[in-house]
Amino acid sequence: MTPTVKLASDLIRLRSVTPDDAGCMPLMLERLEKIGFQTTHLRRGDTDNFWAERKGNGDGPLFAFAGHTDVVPTGPEENWQHPPFEPVIEDGTLYGRGAADMKGSLAAMVVACEEFVAAHPDHNGRIAFLITSDEEGPAADGTVRVVEWLEERGEKIDCCLVGEPSSTERVGDVIKNGRRGSLGLELTVFGIQGHVAYPHLAENPVHKLAPALAELAAEQWDNGNDFFPATSFQVSNINGGTGATNVIPGEVKVICNWRFSTETTAEELEDRARKILDKHGLRYDANFKLSGQPFLTAEGPLVKATQAAIQSVTGKATQLSTAGGTSDGRFIAPTGAQVVELGPVNATIHKVDECVAAADLDQLKDMYCGVLAGLLR
Repeated sequence: MTPTVKLASDLIRLRSVTPDDAGCMPLMLERLEKIGFQTTHLRRGDTDNFWAERKGNGDGPLFAFAGHTDVVPTGPEENWQHPPFEPVIEDGTLYGRGAADMKGSLAAMVVACEEFVAAHPDHNGRIAFLITSDEEGPAADGTVRVVEWLEERGEKIDCCLVGEPSSTERVGDVIKNGRRGSLGLELTVFGIQGHVAYPHLAENPVHKLAPALAELAAEQWDNGNDFFPATSFQVSNINGGTGATNVIPGEVKVICNWRFSTETTAEELEDRARKILDKHGLRYDANFKLSGQPFLTAEGPLVKATQAAIQSVTGKATQLSTAGGTSDGRFIAPTGAQVVELGPVNATIHKVDECVAAADLDQLKDMYCGVLAGLLR
């Protein structure tokens, strides 16, 4: 078992269901402190975070690895082929909750730093880690709070590599160089409850909502651009009624979400949505919540270094992509940092029997070493 796979296995054994770190951070910090990192534990609410930094020589960039120790719940553990927190390697595949998302990446980051520092103890610039235990949850007291703490200290990350599982078919085939924004809407439409046999004495909010919802779903919000697809709108939940067949509901609740590009803003989306709702004469309460702004690192030293590292390890080119959900990169990019995501194949993340090819973790470690060399050597 290689050092990277061994550390990934040790991390998987720790039952760190969000926001519980369960001892993952002390395991990482012990290794980082041995190679000269200065570490700061940042507890915010029920969330553990840490910032670790190793200063080199010269005026090179501040490069940070970012990631999370928390994992999503397993669901019924009897449905797993192997117990989710008892890592098993079978036919070259490492099984366990967090193997791909993202304890494998964390292990690759730590071992990559150990190897890079051993080879380049006087590296240019600074290497840092920004790690949280609340990425899979509300993300209210995690990375966003560490970024605030850094801002208060006048610290600016120049380049940040987030270890999210970006790969599709083979490790390194996709780099996420941006993400779409996410805008949620909790909508309540009010009517008048009544008996279904006397509709003239009631007002059915479902009937009132339906044409407005259809218009929202059919709306062309923008056309996207070279880096982002067109903004999408989806309804994720609808709830109304008392459960009885003979009662017209008094209200209906809908939860919706926009994943939006840099071609529009959250404020523009909200304004257009309210105009559609108002046009249909609805009595409603709308709670819009912005989960993250879109961000993009189109070009620059970080993208080039990451592409070069993947080419060196695999002999193949990589694809830039902004697809997928949000990540903690949305909190780091607004500070002016270049941000990319590079991690294992994402085919099994959040699933039963989450797994990753053990050899992929060693390749990922080599890619991370290559990025460090490209930026700091």
